[in-house]
Amino acid sequence: MDRRSPVPLYFQVAAQLEQAIQSGELKPGYKLENEVALADQLGLSRPTMRRAIQDLVSKGLLVRKRGVGTQVVHNRGRVRREVELTSLYDDLLSSGQAPATRVLLNKVAPAPPNIAEELGITSGNPVRHLERVRLANEVPLAILRNWLPPNLLEPDDEELQTNGLYRLIRAGGTHMRIARQRIGARAANTTEAKRLDVPKGAPLLTMQRTAYDDKGRVVEYGDHVYRAESYTFEVTLVER
Repeated sequence: MDRRSPVPLYFQVAAQLEQAIQSGELKPGYKLENEVALADQLGLSRPTMRRAIQDLVSKGLLVRKRGVGTQVVHNRGRVRREVELTSLYDDLLSSGQAPATRVLLNKVAPAPPNIAEELGITSGNPVRHLERVRLANEVPLAILRNWLPPNLLEPDDEELQTNGLYRLIRAGGTHMRIARQRIGARAANTTEAKRLDVPKGAPLLTMQRTAYDDKGRVVEYGDHVYRAESYTFEVTLVER
């Protein structure tokens, strides 16, 4: 590091760590020493080291895990996903991100009023409720909550663990055609923070989507949250 340089020390440290990650010198899963030890080794203050680490966490190159420490995630940066009618599982698979799924809920239950409105059915009618945690390279990335007409699909947990939801829907003979989607942001609550391994109050991207088939019928409603430091939506804008 050049202490005479106008470039801040935290930036110099972050740049060198990023280069080591991108080059493969620091491989996915590599555990960094704690901030105090690293700061002592480099002769830096703890706040400087903490800011350098946080810079790389924000870029999706490092992740902090409770009881484990700070680890290298992967060398591809954050997950970028174009806003298309696709499954997150398939998007991760096609980009080499090693997707995995934890199934938290898979049952048929009465539809709450807000879900019934999205699906265009009467409140209290049965719907299939799914809730899953999606991981990329063994790191929790998103919590996926979906509601479907009960006769559309009857997946078991193993099918949900090894396939994207839209792949299962299409395999059942339903042609996905169009969706209405809303993207936003909010802070993680206690349950979400635990499931995504982030601090309570950490920023999350949100996405609500209502999808339709080629006959105009509602196929599913999804309410998802994503770790903001590891995920982006990409949209192409065209002038009319």
